[in-house]
Amino acid sequence: MSVEPPSSGRPTGPPSGPLSGPSQPPSGGGPPSEPPSGGGQAPEPRRPWWGSVPRVALIATAVVAAVILAVVFTRPDGGGTGASDGGTSTSEGEVFLQPAADTGPDPFTESTAKESSASPVSPSPTELATQNAVQGVRGGAPGLYGGTRNATSCDVEKQITYFKGAPDKQRAFASVARVDPPDVPAYLRSLTPVVLRMDTRVTNHGYQDGRATSYQAVLQAGTAVLVDDRGVPRVRCACGNPLSAPVAQQTAPKMTGDAWPGYKPSNVVAVAPAPKPVDVFVVCEPDGEWFERHKGDTGTKDRKTEKPDKPSPSVSVTTPTSPAGPTSPEPPTSEPPTSDPETSPEPPTSEQQPPTSEPQQPPPGNDTGNGTTGQPPAS
Repeated sequence: MSVEPPSSGRPTGPPSGPLSGPSQPPSGGGPPSEPPSGGGQAPEPRRPWWGSVPRVALIATAVVAAVILAVVFTRPDGGGTGASDGGTSTSEGEVFLQPAADTGPDPFTESTAKESSASPVSPSPTELATQNAVQGVRGGAPGLYGGTRNATSCDVEKQITYFKGAPDKQRAFASVARVDPPDVPAYLRSLTPVVLRMDTRVTNHGYQDGRATSYQAVLQAGTAVLVDDRGVPRVRCACGNPLSAPVAQQTAPKMTGDAWPGYKPSNVVAVAPAPKPVDVFVVCEPDGEWFERHKGDTGTKDRKTEKPDKPSPSVSVTTPTSPAGPTSPEPPTSEPPTSDPETSPEPPTSEQQPPTSEPQQPPPGNDTGNGTTGQPPAS
């Protein structure tokens, strides 16, 4: 029987070395992966680009902006203001004929015109140079305006009362007159009531949707107006509308409204500011008598005067101002006066563009059936 050799006291077992696995890394593999940090949790998977909230917000904003721009620039009106900003959108180049007693569209107030008349006068015949030409006359010329001595042609205080009861209209009126709304009463009292003796071309303003609109018009001789200290019509008494200098038309004007007997486009004038303030207006009565009216007076200080040497205002061919701003007052002329500054005409000066200038929007009207359609009344 065999006997096992005695133990040497050292442990017996498998040979020294790794407990398991080969002693060399497996062929064809990379380095062993490192154990994950943080307690052995698996790494968070990487999110796609569209999963980022800031990026999604930026992309959505860009898309919305692109859509808005596409809508604006593809609108028929090009994204600008149109008829929705006030007034009635009609074809370009219309000039509205307004008889003396006609209130007209979109009035600011009820009529404050007094019963008055004036002996009409026709300007001296001239040959109009272009289809857009009109005869001009200075506002301080003797005989340009008519009226009745010691009687006003416009009830200014009545108009002030109307505005006090309609603050929105007063604000719109002030925006055209370029005064603060609280100063409208003082502004109206500073004007002089007279009557037109010539068919006169102006920019008229109506009231619609809380704001002033504008359109080109010819006022019939006999219309009661308020003029400023340069002799320029500023208010039409039959409707309370503010007035400003006429604006040139880009095409041959198309006349709308009702033509009155004796209307001729060649007789229409445009009033240019006098070169200096007018203290006294020389006015003609219907019976041919003459009197003086102080600026801002309603007839209480009228006094009879002699017939002037030139009872009919001198006129010359001119052209209305280029379209710029229907609601801005025109500055005084910078041209030197001629030898006869009271009767030498001057073209209306340019009207400066306001902030908010609304486009020229003639009111609706029917074409005149008297052959004047397309004729240049005064544009």
